[in-house]
Amino acid sequence: MKTPLFEGSCTAIVTPYTAQGIDYDRLRKNLEFQYDNGTAAIVVCGTTGEAATQSQDEHNELVRATVRAVDGRMKVIVGVGSNNTAAALRNAENAKAEGADGILMVTPYYNKTSPKGLAEHFTYVADRVEIPMILYNVPSRTGIGLTAEVYQELSRHPNINGVKEASGDFALIYKTRSLCGDDLTLWSGNDDNTVPMMAMGAKGVISVAGNIVPAVVTKLCALCLNGEYEEAMGLFARYNALFSALFAETNPIPVKAAMKLMGLDTGILRLPLTEISDEHLQMLKTVMQDAGLKV
Repeated sequence: MKTPLFEGSCTAIVTPYTAQGIDYDRLRKNLEFQYDNGTAAIVVCGTTGEAATQSQDEHNELVRATVRAVDGRMKVIVGVGSNNTAAALRNAENAKAEGADGILMVTPYYNKTSPKGLAEHFTYVADRVEIPMILYNVPSRTGIGLTAEVYQELSRHPNINGVKEASGDFALIYKTRSLCGDDLTLWSGNDDNTVPMMAMGAKGVISVAGNIVPAVVTKLCALCLNGEYEEAMGLFARYNALFSALFAETNPIPVKAAMKLMGLDTGILRLPLTEISDEHLQMLKTVMQDAGLKV
């Protein structure tokens, strides 16, 4: 049985970009906002942080700045995934050296591999860096998915702590729980899957919505961890439309727009991502107002 790296809400934090680089003052303010609202952990350099557009120097400095700003008050988990296994290892080594609590490693995109290749990709890094690893399964992004059998094999590795499951495949989730038990912690990778996944044994969520409503996501997870699912469903019903609206366009386009509407401006998006459409911006405003947010 493995101890989960965290329980509850983990925010996959946005990266506040400017035309000149990264706004570290805004990053620190965003991290304080997370801490003040009960967030248990932070993912930096993830999908929501537009990690694919970062230089190696930017990646390293973001990790360093986040670890220093958090100062042990929340867990810091670093996105290290790549379709280049050696590059993933380099990022993992840097995360360990900077004092991060864990790493998040996505399945290798573009050069689609076999189940054997998937297992070896993750094992290669886990064998060489003594830091808890969270696997990341998001086939809608990467074009390749993990299977319950690969999960079972990887769950035996002492450095592989769990998985961010963003496939939305509940048959896969059920089979994984059956095969792996407590040797592989599950976290929801989608805000709208949090309640059903936690009912199936997940320990929380790695959340996009946490960037704008961290207290809500924290409470939702706490209710589920306490087995108060009726109240959790009531809270979920109030915010479900918002959770969905944050994916009206490719993440993190809508969540950055939502933060701007709330006065939490996180700067520009980097190409190939572009600003939200007028139609979706109006819809997002309406949904946010309906959820009681001031915009």
